[in-house]
Order: sequence, then structure tokens, then C-alpha cells
Amino acid sequence: MNRLIAAKMVTLMPVTLESSSSFTFTSCSKIAFENLTVGAGTVLTVLSIERKEGKEDKLRCKVQGHHEAAEVAIPLSVRGQFAECEQEECFTLQQILSSPLLNSRRFRFIGKKCDRPLVLTPVYQVHALMNLRKEILKFPSSLEVDVVDVTEDCKDVTFEKPLSLTEVLSEPKESFPVVVNILEPPKSFSLLKCNWMPQLSLHQHLVFHKAGTTGMVILSSMKNRKTQKYFLVSDIYGGRFRRQPREFNSVYELYVASLQAPGLRVSVTKNSKEVEGEGLPVLSVGEQLEVVCHAGKSESVEALLCQRLPEPVILPLYMQNHFVEVLTENRKYSLKDLGKKFSLPLDIKVVSLDPKLQNDPLAGLPCLRIESTLFEPTILASFPHSPEYCFEIPAQWISMHVSFTTEPLPWHDNQPPTCHVESVTEVTNTFFYEFCKRDNTDAPPPPRPPKSYNDTCKQKPREHQSQRGSPTESLANLTLNVKKRPQAMLPEVSMDFIQ
Repeated sequence: MNRLIAAKMVTLMPVTLESSSSFTFTSCSKIAFENLTVGAGTVLTVLSIERKEGKEDKLRCKVQGHHEAAEVAIPLSVRGQFAECEQEECFTLQQILSSPLLNSRRFRFIGKKCDRPLVLTPVYQVHALMNLRKEILKFPSSLEVDVVDVTEDCKDVTFEKPLSLTEVLSEPKESFPVVVNILEPPKSFSLLKCNWMPQLSLHQHLVFHKAGTTGMVILSSMKNRKTQKYFLVSDIYGGRFRRQPREFNSVYELYVASLQAPGLRVSVTKNSKEVEGEGLPVLSVGEQLEVVCHAGKSESVEALLCQRLPEPVILPLYMQNHFVEVLTENRKYSLKDLGKKFSLPLDIKVVSLDPKLQNDPLAGLPCLRIESTLFEPTILASFPHSPEYCFEIPAQWISMHVSFTTEPLPWHDNQPPTCHVESVTEVTNTFFYEFCKRDNTDAPPPPRPPKSYNDTCKQKPREHQSQRGSPTESLANLTLNVKKRPQAMLPEVSMDFIQ
């Protein structure tokens, strides 16, 4: 080790003296100071740094292997060959790379044989701009280049400041509207299926009218022979909807639906015969039932009490049959109206399109389902050649860099045009699945569905009850409305934000 003064050795400490860690070192040769001599190989542990006004700072150390009173105070000006002793404290890679005191020290792996010491140094990626190019230049910090400060000589040179879409959201309101230049276009077009997305190319100019948060809903079409579609719909959508009756395939599903909306009425769409010993009643097509309450255990079987004229009927929760919801009203709703009365998921049908849209993507779809609602940070944008036709960019879903320009806005006398906003954006399956994963990060796993009727008939009612457990405790959040497709696992969401 090179000959160092004690003050230099202190700067190499991997941790501060205020931490719980101790710093232990040894002198490779004999050192003498004042009236004391420390022999070669003596192990010393740093206790503190003594600072007295008008005197030299000293390193107060404990002599290892001696009584606690065996302490020495070494002046920081003392020179010698010092070596740090190996410490028991362990560090993670993140701690080493994030600490300026650690990232230049030597380490070894714990529990693994490594003869050579390791020096871990972080390598950063530097993003830079050139005044003659609009692209963002990226290079690693380990690249050996000669850099000369020319700030004073190039004061008249202007650089474009790159902003991500999330950074644009934090810009003050006074910055809008503004013409922006795309410095880095989106790398992928796999999330949105709209006509403006492919036009977001390098050096393309856009008009950013404003930035903020928009209430939106995610709609899905019923799966048919072709494909299933998904849409991101803004709460300004001007179309009207009617509720669609839900379909249920078991009494258990009726029970869960009744918890969400008391007073549920259904019509039987499949005949069922009475099964002796199983407690299954006779149901005929066309009979209407109104769910009254959960009847608890009847003959060791969880059951549902329903009203069937002229007498009530008890249906076991494990009973399989087909039912369709009976709707007593035929009102037309806007998205805001739906949010005031109903919870999700909700089946609806478009009965009148948005008159402000030239081509409404929801046209011709027989049935839709509101899957979820969300507050989405958006940027209202348009192309300079048609500034009145606007679209909302979901800033968190598109990776793109732009720069604000000083170009004039594409309208006269500071009179912005009336914006016609595309309130419906078709999204891909990838977008929907990514949204479900993000929305269900902390959600518990979905409950196990009840056993089928065929499996139930192979067991006695008491045996079946002991294996199924209590559905009233763990299955209250089961999603309903399954129509010829698997149900996406989304939690029940309130639509109060569009009220």
C-alpha cells in the first residue's frame, strides 16, 4: 500500500463515523508520534475524530486486544502505511453503486471463492443534444472522450430541450397551446389502433392544446366469431346507451349479483327437473324469480331464497341452470348517468351514436361491457394542418420525446378553433392486458368457482358442503355477466368520477 497520511485514510472510510459500522485498520510499519509508539501490525478501531480549536485534529482509536482504556489519539498529519481490515458488514449492489464513499472501494463476494478483489463502478447513460442535430445522443459514461467547456464561446447557440410526455404534463398551463417537434417518436405502435398514431414520426410537428387528467372508461365488445375489441372512451362521449340483461349459469352467480344489486329479478331460460335427495326444485322456462335473501344452510347446503309466484322457493347455491336478468326500465343513459346508478362490470348497448364524431367506432356493435374506469393523464393534441380535429394522447402509455418550439400557432388573430375531440380510441389486446396487470397488482387471487352440478351429484349434500366451504365469505366479489367468453379479472369499480 502507498504511504498515506492519516487524514487521507479517513476519507477512504466506506461509512461515516455516525453510522453503526466501525472502521478498523492496521499500520504496516511502526509509527511514532508525540510520546507514543504504535508497533507494526497493531489493529486499531476508529472511535471518533477529536477537533479542538487551535489544535490539530486527531483520530481517537481503540487498540484492539487491550482493555477499553487502551486508546490512542493519532494526529491526522501522521504518515504511515495503513491497510483497512476486512469488515463483517455486508452491502448490496444498489448500496455500493449509489454511495460515493463505496463505489470506488474493493469488495469480495460472500460465500463464494474469489481470489481477486472487485471494484464496482457504476456506468451511466448520458443523454445529450447537439445544436446541428435534433436527435438525442446517448453514450455511456465510461466512454473515453475529450470534453472542452465552450459555454462562453457559444452563448448564441440554442439547443432543443427534450421532454417526455409525462414531463409535458408538469409544464405550467401558460405553456399551452404550443407547437412541438417530435425528437423521438414512439418505438412501438402495439397499444393504440387509431389513425393518428402512425403519424407520430420523427420531426413531425404537433399542436399541444392543453394537458390534464381525463375521466375515461374501458369498453369491450362481446367475443364473436371474428375478434374482440377494446375501446378507451372519454367521459365527454355524447352517445347514449341502454342496459343489457345479464346472463347467469348458476344459482351461485345469482347470489353474488344480488349482493351487488338487491332486488334482482331473473327469468328461467332452461327447464330443470326435481332431483330427489338433492333438494333441487322444478324450474320451467319463462318462470320469473326475485332474489329475496341468502337462506343460509338448509340441510347442510348453502341456499338462496327466491320469490316465485305464488310461493317462495329455495335454490341450492351449487345448482346449475340458465337465467337472464329481467330489466324493468328501458331508459337511455349517458356514461355519466350510468355512473350515478350502477356498479361495474355493466353490459350496455349503444342506441345513439355521438353526433360530433364523423366515424363513431362503437357503431354496429350489438353489445358492450364497461370493464373499468380510470383517471388518465392526457394531452389534447392535433396536427398543424387541421388544428380543429383533436385527439387525446394517454401520456403514460406512449413513450415519446418532444421539444417546444417558437413557431406560430396555426390560426389567425390568436383565435383558436373549436376543437372536435375523438372521444373514442380503439386499443389493442396488449393495452387491455397491460391495464389489467397494472390495475390488479395488489389484488388477491380470484376465488375458486363452485363445483359443477355433475360433480355435486356424485356426493352427498353433507360431504359436498364440507369440501366447498362457505361461499358467503370468500366469493362475494365473483364477476358476473359471462357471455361466451372468459371474464377479465377486474375488481369492482365505482364510476363516481364521471358524475
